[in-house]
Amino acid sequence: MAGKEGGDAVNFNVFIPLILLFVCFLIRIPIGLSMIISCGVYFLTAGVDLGIISDTIMSQLYASSVMIAIPLFIFTANIMSSGKVTEYMFTFVKALLGEKKGALAHLNIIISLIFSGMTGSAAADAAGLGVIELEEMKKDGYDMPFSAAITAATATVGPIFPPSIPMVIYAMLAQVSVGKLFLGGMVPAILICLFLDLYVVYISKKRDYPSGVKFSRREFWNYTLRALPALFTPIILLGGIYTGVVTATEAGALAALYTILISIFAYRVLTLRGFLRVIRDTVLQTGKIFSVVIGAYVLSYVATSSGLGKIISSWFLGLTDNRYLFLLILNVMFLLLGMLFDTNVLEFVFLPLVIPVAAALGIDMIHLGVVLVVNMMIGSVTPPFGMMVFIASGIAGEKVQSVFREALPMVGLMLLVLGLITYAPPVITFLPNLLM
Repeated sequence: MAGKEGGDAVNFNVFIPLILLFVCFLIRIPIGLSMIISCGVYFLTAGVDLGIISDTIMSQLYASSVMIAIPLFIFTANIMSSGKVTEYMFTFVKALLGEKKGALAHLNIIISLIFSGMTGSAAADAAGLGVIELEEMKKDGYDMPFSAAITAATATVGPIFPPSIPMVIYAMLAQVSVGKLFLGGMVPAILICLFLDLYVVYISKKRDYPSGVKFSRREFWNYTLRALPALFTPIILLGGIYTGVVTATEAGALAALYTILISIFAYRVLTLRGFLRVIRDTVLQTGKIFSVVIGAYVLSYVATSSGLGKIISSWFLGLTDNRYLFLLILNVMFLLLGMLFDTNVLEFVFLPLVIPVAAALGIDMIHLGVVLVVNMMIGSVTPPFGMMVFIASGIAGEKVQSVFREALPMVGLMLLVLGLITYAPPVITFLPNLLM
């Protein structure tokens, strides 16, 4: 089953499931099922005992407490996206901006940063806040392709600023601190927001987008008090982690409980039917992710046992032993793959193959994790796949091509941030090293 003695040879049976995996992608079989089917073929052709594989994988999954954080963060995102919580947040930021030129476009950026500190989900941002944002921007006379593009671009901040589901998955794969990854994502997320905000200043003047509405002092404080319970969510979640009171997984449970309480008692928007719907959606979304997790564990076992992992590592190291050039190759590769595949595919299929190479080159795993998450989020607004663009264009009722065209300058600015954090690691590692 394994490569020949010395580890230099690869079991060529492994190429059969790799081909089959590619075929499964083409015929649109779900990624988790594709990996399981493809690896099952390898086990059958290699004569591997499936019982041993099942026992090994399940014991590894059960031993990973980090996995529990994923459904908890998904649940929190679904609670915060339901009812009037998003409307209260929207009105609060609107009052905060006042008569600023292009206020609703600026609002799109600010509220995405605030909301990301509660959910860690790009899809929750685009689909939850996106509906309100796009309706308001349409009423105010904004170009809808631009409105959809800025909604898609700002939604990418969700998984970069803590908490972050992709970072939880990376932490599990790379065996690193979730807390450090969360801290490492703060500065890049803020930089992306600043760059996008500068673009909004320019485009608002160029296209003469409308100014915001001035709120009275009494109205401002009224909306602030309404938003306050929701604004405490990231403080409780992140404060618990960085004071050492709770782990990231426990913080997820705490945030889930807190969002239930404020939705029932502070906002009075969570009914029994709504709560059951949130649970159902959480189970479905978690099931999709966990099916990919199981498939990824199987694929990782195949790569290790067949010697394929060593072949790929040797190939990368044969290209260069310069960490900066390797990071450039990695960024280009993940950007190209991000145009074609979903984030889950990139994390579970490709990360296990490149993490050992990065470690061999002495690259900081926290730095690498944040760079790759930012990279994958940029891919989510880049054609031809661009899942966030598809979500936003669907809500706006605009052609995907028009939204992609408006998103390209924003993607360019995000790439500048990616270049900065790739070759200036302290931008990412400063906060983790200082606070943890």
